[in-house]
Amino acid sequence: MNSAPSPVRLPAGVRDFLPRAAARRRAIAERLLATFEAWGYQRIITPVFECADVLERGLGGDARAAAIRFVEPGTGEVVALRPDITPQVARLAATRLADLGGPARLCYEGAVNRMTAVGHGALAQREILQAGIELIGADGVDADAEAVALAATALAATGLADVQIDLGHVAFATEALSVVTDDAQRAALTAALAKKDAQAVARAAAGLAEVDRDRLVELVGLWGAIGEVIARAQSLAWSPTTRAAAVALADVAARVATLAPMARLSADLGLGRGFEYYTGLRFAGFARGAADAVVRGGRYDGLVGRYGRATGAVGFAVDIEAIAGAQRAIGVAAPEPAPGVLIVAGGGAGAPAARLAAALRARDVRTAAHHGPAPTAAYAAETGWSHLLDVAAGQLITVATGAAVAIPADAIAAATAGDGAALATIFAAAAQAAP
Repeated sequence: MNSAPSPVRLPAGVRDFLPRAAARRRAIAERLLATFEAWGYQRIITPVFECADVLERGLGGDARAAAIRFVEPGTGEVVALRPDITPQVARLAATRLADLGGPARLCYEGAVNRMTAVGHGALAQREILQAGIELIGADGVDADAEAVALAATALAATGLADVQIDLGHVAFATEALSVVTDDAQRAALTAALAKKDAQAVARAAAGLAEVDRDRLVELVGLWGAIGEVIARAQSLAWSPTTRAAAVALADVAARVATLAPMARLSADLGLGRGFEYYTGLRFAGFARGAADAVVRGGRYDGLVGRYGRATGAVGFAVDIEAIAGAQRAIGVAAPEPAPGVLIVAGGGAGAPAARLAAALRARDVRTAAHHGPAPTAAYAAETGWSHLLDVAAGQLITVATGAAVAIPADAIAAATAGDGAALATIFAAAAQAAP
């Protein structure tokens, strides 16, 4: 017998994060953003939805199809939840930052919402937490290398192990697919290339000239050590422009090795996904414990111009949820709350307890006055408190062990009167001694 769905529910594709899960994701985001800021990137905040026609200027075909649209009731405008933040940054750079006078280094974090395929032609909504950077108004190998090196440095700051960044360039897939005029065949080849399925590529390339079919099949295997892959690529019949792209990739890798020595780089010249959006460098980062890429990025020189200011740009977005999953898989613990004191006064002594809490907070101690019956140790641990201050018993109790420290009555009296110095000192010693 099927039960009726609960009237208290969430839309498909979104979820709540309870305190520990939320703490992990906030810590990831803050580590990423701190790294971005250390490299000179400034935080911005963009709206979660925009006028659909404006947002869609900066979206590729796949992203436009993934956008969730609705009618804004106040104006009747068709608006869309952002499936990507990069077009919003491009809009800002082309309009409100048009007179900056030099490159813009911008960073962000927030949620995007997309319709994604779940098999058999079905679509489902998905909310993704992202953080990323955009370097706008800067061209060339040095700017590309900065983006890749920053991605590697930011991922290292999250504690991930065995991160590998694959470098690619859209020139290879673009040239290999340029001979394909049938839209259905092109779509089949693009999908097969994305899956690195050489047999599927060969089947989808049926009817093409032998040299063109062979080049598409070869593209599937052009991944691995950068020097070896570029040498193999140069042995194929590419245009001078595509050959130059291979040389540029080698230059990017050399510069990244200087900027971020910890970066593990490889080449994947078959990175064809998104080639209608990207115009040059493509890269994707993979980490042990994550089923898919934890970062994707590249150069998109045509995007800002869609909003009225032609300029080059490169950037990337990090999937915070993918990093959280990878952290769990390799045993990186969620961050614990800072040590803190829950004050238990009892006997209706709410006002004195509140004054005690205020005195400790003035000394930078995380503190709250408990309301209700005496709390259990399990409750205190679950709600993030390391210590309980039992005012009546004059004891500071370590929640994890039950160990108690006597508190002099004059320290409690002073804190109640507004001077929490002595009580804060006792707490600091207890917190340092706690396991």
